[in-house]
Amino acid sequence: MTPPGMLDLPPVSSALDGAIRRALDAKTKPPGSLGEVEALAARIARIQGTLAPRLRRCRLTLLAGDHGVAAEGVSAYPQAVTRQMVANFLAGGAAANVFARANEVDISVVDAGVAGAPLAAPGLLSRRIAPGTRNFALEPAMTREQYEASLRAGAELGAGGGAAKDEGAAFGEMGIANTSSATLIAHKLTGAPLDALTGRGTGLDDDGLARKRRVLARAAARTAERLDAHDALTEYGGFEIAMMAGAMIGAARAGAVVLVDGFIASTAALAADRMAPALREYLVFAHRSAEPGHQAVLDALGASPLLDLGLRLGEGTGALLAWPILRAAAAMLSDMASFESAGVSGPDG
Repeated sequence: MTPPGMLDLPPVSSALDGAIRRALDAKTKPPGSLGEVEALAARIARIQGTLAPRLRRCRLTLLAGDHGVAAEGVSAYPQAVTRQMVANFLAGGAAANVFARANEVDISVVDAGVAGAPLAAPGLLSRRIAPGTRNFALEPAMTREQYEASLRAGAELGAGGGAAKDEGAAFGEMGIANTSSATLIAHKLTGAPLDALTGRGTGLDDDGLARKRRVLARAAARTAERLDAHDALTEYGGFEIAMMAGAMIGAARAGAVVLVDGFIASTAALAADRMAPALREYLVFAHRSAEPGHQAVLDALGASPLLDLGLRLGEGTGALLAWPILRAAAAMLSDMASFESAGVSGPDG
């Protein structure tokens, strides 16, 4: 069972809202002229409970897990790629590593449930639930006990990042067939049409996309039209997706600003939001993915992402690209001069 209190999350306080607005309007600029950057600065200040927010450190937690439904041919890549990419992350060769180095972000790589024998490598964190989920086209992806263990491990990972004074927490994923998992979770949580949510994932051709749609329709028919977050993750989730949902809640409880990446991460955020509704105020959505299901998930969360770059890689890459914008927003509120301190005349002279 989920430990009592694990999903409890206090709402962000609105006590400073008036003072934050006055501080922003007093800066040496026309009121509102920094647009969404001002709204982002206000959100960060609200989370940190201060008029002088700081975002010095961010950690990307990369969660890897395999999916039994890969046996149905729903991905253009073989399942072995999950394991190979874990090695690539650890060697520093993936896009996520390059973006993280460019933006001075630390990375933790986690085996949440990669197929095959347990991985053992320097720098790898093992939170392994099982060697991949079961084929959800035929049966639930995981047992309820495995789901609970994934959620709990994620909450502990997320809380650990906050305790280390990582003011920003970003989450990425690696798992062949995990867009299929996210598509079904989104379908069961939002009620959006399955075909409209289903994309090409790793680059399926037309025949591959048609096959993927048939597999997902068969899988969706196993369960009720709508499911709550716990059931949706148990029936169709991956260990890395359930773990990410728990990690977002854990990071928010530790006071971190949570950067949400693309389609899969946003689906994990949607599930986490259904479990802990106060989470929404801790989330910053980094970008709009090219994967078609992402917009439906963003709409369900009432979210407006910062960037729209046509990304569909995952790995937390969009979150890493958004991190400098968050840092700049916090620095603007903390360090930008006011009309009074700079001796500059305001609009009233």
